[in-house]
Amino acid sequence: MARIGLSRLPPALRVGGLRTRLSLSVTLLVALAIAAMAIVFNVVLASRLSSDADGLLRSRVAGELAALDVVGGRLRLSEAPDEASIDTQLWVFAGRSELESPGSAPESVRRAARALAGGPTRRVELSNPDVRVLAVPVERGGRLFGTVVAAVSLKPYEDTERTALISSIILCLALVAFVFATSRWAVARALNPVSTMTAQAARWSEADLDRRFDLGPPHDELTQLAATLDGLLERLAGALRHEQRLSAEISHELRTPLAKIRAEAEIALRRRRTPGAYREALATVLSSAERMSAVVDTLLVAARKDAGVEPARCDAAAAAAAAAAMCSELSERRGITVRVDGSDHGVRVAADAELVERVLFPLIENGCRYASNEVSVQIGSRGRQCVIVVRDDGPGVAEDELGRIFDPGERGRASSDATGAGLGLALARRLARQVGGDVIAEPGDGGRFTATLPRSDG
Repeated sequence: MARIGLSRLPPALRVGGLRTRLSLSVTLLVALAIAAMAIVFNVVLASRLSSDADGLLRSRVAGELAALDVVGGRLRLSEAPDEASIDTQLWVFAGRSELESPGSAPESVRRAARALAGGPTRRVELSNPDVRVLAVPVERGGRLFGTVVAAVSLKPYEDTERTALISSIILCLALVAFVFATSRWAVARALNPVSTMTAQAARWSEADLDRRFDLGPPHDELTQLAATLDGLLERLAGALRHEQRLSAEISHELRTPLAKIRAEAEIALRRRRTPGAYREALATVLSSAERMSAVVDTLLVAARKDAGVEPARCDAAAAAAAAAAMCSELSERRGITVRVDGSDHGVRVAADAELVERVLFPLIENGCRYASNEVSVQIGSRGRQCVIVVRDDGPGVAEDELGRIFDPGERGRASSDATGAGLGLALARRLARQVGGDVIAEPGDGGRFTATLPRSDG
């Protein structure tokens, strides 16, 4: 049996019900996306802060270089340093001699500034304290006269970076919690129809063949699922009804021959009979057994038709004559004449002979049961159909009974004093429709039943 896709989730996600798994899946994806955005944000922020620190150093050095002059081959300040320049941790070296230095600076920074004096443009970072130092040589006409060294503390930038990181982590956690709560609510709301369907299905029993989920026209995956399940339930209900109808039809069709066999056996056991009487009883038993066999064969033919097996072909007149012969005992007992009128050229039907016989037998039997003198079977064709009309000179079928008499268990008013379960006409119509035909009753003087069956070109 195929496994559903959710079984392929990582073990950590295979917990709880479907709602929990879906909520965790959505939350995990959103958390990964938020984490990626937070990482990108902090990396970009760190790069921007570092660039701002470098820009500040370069602007300080550029301002100091603009204030320097070379007089008589010596580097001189054009203006005296103010308090602001001292607080900015700025040094000016002429060779190794300090021309300008800040009033207060950590010793480690002072040593780094002296080490950078007299060299090329360089940038170094100190860890204790966190300071970035930039040294730029003072050159005039290609000659080195001194060095300007500027330092800036990185602590404000690191504090900003740390604050942004903590804030982004808190924001990410809050967003993840919000997404989990929202997704769980949304998933629960979306799967509410499934819970309703599950509760409904749990309450149904095998007797509730007509119960459906009935969520209306499909407009999303869940309603499409409900519609598909409704279709499946409809097919299952049809199959169950077919089995029930088949059982009733078998009972109906086999009851008469079984009753005859039982009656003959009881009579034979009750008293002695002549050899001729025994032979007649055995002939009756054999005839009833053959009829039972024909019924079983017909039902098997119908089952093969349901399974899609290509049916055989038969002559309509021959099948009608065989069905009339099956009613010979009833017609002789009531003194009814059964006449089969075939067309001048034989009409072939695209169905098994046994099936055609079982379609016509209830129609002819009804005629023999209710006719006054005669039953006629007329065979013709109309387009791609073979049309077989069974008429009798009995009371006929009332207009309000034309459709109802084909329902299983229903009988017309004319049959109130007759025996039978009312399944013969229902079986005849079902078998005819299985091969693409139909059986209908028509009003008028006397009974009139028309069976249409597909013609065969072969």
